[in-house]
Amino acid sequence: MNDQLSGIVKRYDELSARLCDPTVLADVSAFRELTKEAKRLEPIVQAAREQDACEAAKAEAEALLSDPAADKELKELASEELAAAEERLAALEQELRVLLLPRDPMDGRDVILEIRGGAGGEESALFAAELFRMYTMYAAEKGWQIEVLSANETELGGVKELTAKVSGDDAYSHLKFESGGHRVQRVPETESGGRIHTSAATVAVLPTVDDVEIDVRPEDVKMDVYRSSGAGGQKVNKTSSAVRLTHIPTGIVVACQTERSQYQNRDTAMAMLRAQLYERERIARDSAVAAERKSLVGSGDRSDRIRTYNFPQGRVTDHRIGLTLYKLDRVMNGDLEELFQALLQAEQAEKLAASGGSV
Repeated sequence: MNDQLSGIVKRYDELSARLCDPTVLADVSAFRELTKEAKRLEPIVQAAREQDACEAAKAEAEALLSDPAADKELKELASEELAAAEERLAALEQELRVLLLPRDPMDGRDVILEIRGGAGGEESALFAAELFRMYTMYAAEKGWQIEVLSANETELGGVKELTAKVSGDDAYSHLKFESGGHRVQRVPETESGGRIHTSAATVAVLPTVDDVEIDVRPEDVKMDVYRSSGAGGQKVNKTSSAVRLTHIPTGIVVACQTERSQYQNRDTAMAMLRAQLYERERIARDSAVAAERKSLVGSGDRSDRIRTYNFPQGRVTDHRIGLTLYKLDRVMNGDLEELFQALLQAEQAEKLAASGGSV
């Protein structure tokens, strides 16, 4: 691990020097990429440097304890410092093991977010719209951008299905655990008897991929164009600019209706299709591993029920890690960080255990 840390510290110092170079500062794209890499390495470098400082403090304390000329009070102080240094070193070693875990290569990507109402009719459509609002508010806190690519809305403000692009630093790393079934328990406004109903919505979080990574043959794609429409079929575009793509070999269908230009909608729809095809390949690739060991935080399959939102009790429960929080109002208003951190820690603990490290 020491050799790995030395290489990372060296690379970080190189990045710091290059980020001060006027030629790099003038190149916006290069500056952005180098800054992103430096930001990713920074917590590792900080922990490594603190580890070096603790090692030096430990050696100094040990030298003082072994010095026959040192008085009693100095040795008592050295003993305390030695114990503190050893305790901190143990914590830093564990922290660095986590920081050095292999990073998901997709973590830095933007996201294609799909939300669909499930069982429960209009109530499920309303819940799907609330989930989208929840993610929108979280994205706003993170400084991300959300662009709705297609939406099938209901008269009451719900959504039968919605697809959006989420753009921002490490969007996929934060949202990737959201794929799966989300269940809501509450008394609908239309329920006169006060009975609690259960309905559901499904979420899929797909990383964006380049055409180089996923090659889509033109002859495998059927394109249909139609007029964009709002809730209840209200026309919002008088030209046939909306695009629907069907991938013939897999049957995957995607649509985009947000842009004025048919060509822009087609390009966006192709990006959505590539994300779907990449996810299909990922699931197939990981199926052998999944057969041997079910991931604690789920497979990302939208059929997995991952979370329940219980409004009468004001609680939200994530079934994958057994976490229950009694702050449903805050969660529905985008306060998701505690949930996301708990899921991330569970995944890290799982990876550590699989690699033979301590948990």
